[in-house]
Amino acid sequence: MGRANDEAAAALEEYAELFALNGGDAFRVRSYQKAAKSIAGFPEDLRETSVRAIPGVGEAIAKKVEEFLQRGSFRQLDDLRTRVPEGVRRLTRVPSLGPKKALFLFHELGVDSPAALAEAIRAGRLSGLRGFGAKTAENLLRGIEQMERSGGRVHLGVATDLAERVVAALPAERIAHAGSLRRMRETIGDIDILAVAPPDLMDVFARLPFVTEIVAKGERKTSVRTDRGLQVDLRLVPAESWGAAMVYFTGSKEHNVRIREMAVRKGWKLSEYGLFDGEDHLVAGETEEDVYRALGMEWVPPTLREDGGEVEAALRGELPRLVETGDLRGDLHTHTDLTDGIASLEDMLAAAAKRGYAYYAVTDHAPDLVMQRMTLDKALDQRARLAESQAGYPGMRLLHGTELNIAPDGSVDWPAEVLAGFDVCVASVHSHFTQSRDEMTRRFVAACENPYVHVIGHPTTRKIGKRPPVDADWDAVFRAAARTGTIMEIDSYPDRADLPSDLVRLARHHGVKFSIDSDSHAIPHLDHQRYGVGIAQRGWLTPDDVVNTWPVERLLAHLEGKRSRPR
Repeated sequence: MGRANDEAAAALEEYAELFALNGGDAFRVRSYQKAAKSIAGFPEDLRETSVRAIPGVGEAIAKKVEEFLQRGSFRQLDDLRTRVPEGVRRLTRVPSLGPKKALFLFHELGVDSPAALAEAIRAGRLSGLRGFGAKTAENLLRGIEQMERSGGRVHLGVATDLAERVVAALPAERIAHAGSLRRMRETIGDIDILAVAPPDLMDVFARLPFVTEIVAKGERKTSVRTDRGLQVDLRLVPAESWGAAMVYFTGSKEHNVRIREMAVRKGWKLSEYGLFDGEDHLVAGETEEDVYRALGMEWVPPTLREDGGEVEAALRGELPRLVETGDLRGDLHTHTDLTDGIASLEDMLAAAAKRGYAYYAVTDHAPDLVMQRMTLDKALDQRARLAESQAGYPGMRLLHGTELNIAPDGSVDWPAEVLAGFDVCVASVHSHFTQSRDEMTRRFVAACENPYVHVIGHPTTRKIGKRPPVDADWDAVFRAAARTGTIMEIDSYPDRADLPSDLVRLARHHGVKFSIDSDSHAIPHLDHQRYGVGIAQRGWLTPDDVVNTWPVERLLAHLEGKRSRPR
């Protein structure tokens, strides 16, 4: 993690989890979770401000945070860490298994790890236990299998933050990350860093404060493990080989095999050191563009290097002009402290304006998500405040929106006459995630056919490492979205990354348009859109495919046109 805010928030989240596992009061657990959320979402770094200035942080929590900032932990956290077996803590990572059930299984059956739980389920040992019926056991087993598949991988946000910390900390003539992170894959197993620098950079690397273990150390390559559990490999490369090394270590393996085969057919050899002819003369190597050009291709954007047709397109000179972060003119899915956001309406508007947006939508939750306590009166009051604020932002159109809840039957909050008053309506699934494939498909299709639903938010509902995607016939859903003019969201929040890039490409095939949204609940979250752009690029999207690259007049015409399209 980069900021002290994130590190302190993670410690409070851990304390809340351990406190709950020890039977702690639910109200206090929520207070620590809320404080952690406030600290993580606070725009100023804790090292430069007082934790007491952050809303939701009381005196007792402030003292713990101050101690954490001094020594990297606090006494109560240290104490709880000694009381709860690590295996029981891992149990709480299983989707749908909360702390009370984890402790119950530990005390009743001696289950002390996800693997032990899977064994107990398969042996039928949960049969007859209250609260652990057949459906629950099935869901737990699915969650464990999901955890096993993810292994030690982390989402893109965690890996990007760590890679940027490493790059910023190392003095080098040239330095950058490569690998699956550069390809913007949604989960990352390890990080590759390339640098042009003298060998003593390895000593600086090994001494970085977040390095917990030196796996291997040499003059050209050093591997370390970090406090995030991720391995980071640093390789030193000659300046004349920089481009070839970036091609080689960016991958993917399948893409590299294809272009190496092309070199072989020319009687050449391609490696991390360069592209060489049959007499071992260097043909290209200093830049990636040189390497691809020598092979008769366009330069291939890293996000496309998956052997998904990019080689053929590059040979024909037909690679698309992919959407970029600079193309985005606005954000259509954001929250304030009226519901579950951290920052006020005024603060979020000011932060959006600093980004140079042409338009910005506020889409707080609708009333069917009961925990948010939204009412129509609150929504109308917010609309009035937005109207009053518009004069202060002459260059940014303020849009009043809502994030609706798609009910199990596909209906949404509020009647048509209320929905007609919103500029943009995002509709999302927030419950009943285990509906059958047919039920879930009908649910999404019904939402798409609602003339007031403009955007389907975080469509698969997944949370990486925590909740699997829902099961739906996505071809049918995307056909309905294309027919009705319903936009599919790419939710940029890195633990969602939703739609995944394979479904983005499928939806594009059906003619669907997309929005790349931050789903911000705090000011720092506005930066998340870069992750959504990475997903969009992996799905081969151009600026025209993404509605929030459009001028505001075209966007509003599209939103209004949804209401008059045939169902």
